[in-house]
Amino acid sequence: MDLDRRIVRLTETKNGSARTVPLNREAAAVLEQAMDFGAAPEDTPLIFFGEPGRDGRRRPYCFHPAWTQALKAARISGLRFHDLRHEAVSRLVEGGLNDQEVAAISGHKSMQMLKRYTHLRAEDLVGRLDRINRSRV
Repeated sequence: MDLDRRIVRLTETKNGSARTVPLNREAAAVLEQAMDFGAAPEDTPLIFFGEPGRDGRRRPYCFHPAWTQALKAARISGLRFHDLRHEAVSRLVEGGLNDQEVAAISGHKSMQMLKRYTHLRAEDLVGRLDRINRSRV
């Protein structure tokens, strides 16, 4: 992790391919705050860690109870944490990042899988079309 350059190296990923991911300012600030909060126990390389299990091993912090409580407090039903990934990928595309840039951040290995996550709205594309036409005039 290099917070000065705002990048993090992910070595254990769902698809098995390590990658380096850029961080926006807010994400870098959250990671920096988490690391400054207190020294992690020597028995874990994790930043967000839980208490040791019966076997003595620390595992990643389980946020599911906090997620469930937050949804209940906000009176939101049917929203899965994973749905936020779909939303983020769509917003990155709408923000002007190309497919390769989005895949580098999201970790999608194929454009086919990436397309399952992007949900472009025609209303958002209208403005982009107008900008292209204005630049040609």
